[in-house]
Amino acid sequence: MANAATIYESQSSLEASFTDDTFQFFAGLVYEQSGIVIGAQKKNMMFSRLVRRVRQLGLKSFEDYCAFLRSPGGEGEIVAFINAMTTNLTKFFREEHHFEFLEETVIPEIIANKGQNRRRLRIWSAACSSGEEPYSIAISLHRALPSLGDWDARILATDLDTNMVARAAEGSYPAEALKPVPQAARHAHFLTDPHKSNRLVACASLKSLITFRALNLLGTWPMKGPFDAIFCRNVMIYFDNPTKARLVRRLADMLKPGGWLFIGHSETLLDHQDCLALRGRTIYQRIDG
Repeated sequence: MANAATIYESQSSLEASFTDDTFQFFAGLVYEQSGIVIGAQKKNMMFSRLVRRVRQLGLKSFEDYCAFLRSPGGEGEIVAFINAMTTNLTKFFREEHHFEFLEETVIPEIIANKGQNRRRLRIWSAACSSGEEPYSIAISLHRALPSLGDWDARILATDLDTNMVARAAEGSYPAEALKPVPQAARHAHFLTDPHKSNRLVACASLKSLITFRALNLLGTWPMKGPFDAIFCRNVMIYFDNPTKARLVRRLADMLKPGGWLFIGHSETLLDHQDCLALRGRTIYQRIDG
């Protein structure tokens, strides 16, 4: 009973230290570092995510955590803080019509335009989370390009959350998570994880196509492109309009002329994005001139 009382007292103390001022500090830091807007209605969500981190660090209050993040020694903590605050919801072949369009329209168009001598293909999964999206793209490439081995094809998969990037690179998933993957593709590209019998792990046929990297979409982008297609889905819903407009412009600049941008089903582009034309449900094509 004493232990339970101590835990309750600790929880109450932490809740009391999570004031409006600390919430505003954390929300401002999230926006500064990632462009994500967190409104007051997300205060409870923020508390539930950060309280675990405060306990892991052995701190007694959220004021202590604020002070730590502000201190020179807290610079390295920013990554863990952002990891705790980012949302990672994904699945294989999420918003399936995008992958159908990739296989039935985008890739045949690329084949027709590039001919035999310029078989270069670049796709960017710009918010890859735990990897289901880039692996789904890789499966689509195998299905739509029987001669894939003759192509210089690469998928760049990036995410702000370093924990998610590491998990994605492992390519190991619960067998249940692979249900959206067609049976033939599951058999061709996944094996039973040798370390966990209830999980499947992506084969080299998929992993060899993908490069995983941590990347802040609001920071410097080291890659030069151009990309044939970019998937930036279900991330801009967390940005304010100015941040979203800047990001869309940068994404368009990374596309080759005629390249494709796929966004989330609940997202839209701002009216003044005249460099992109709507070609399908949440599918845009770069236009020039």
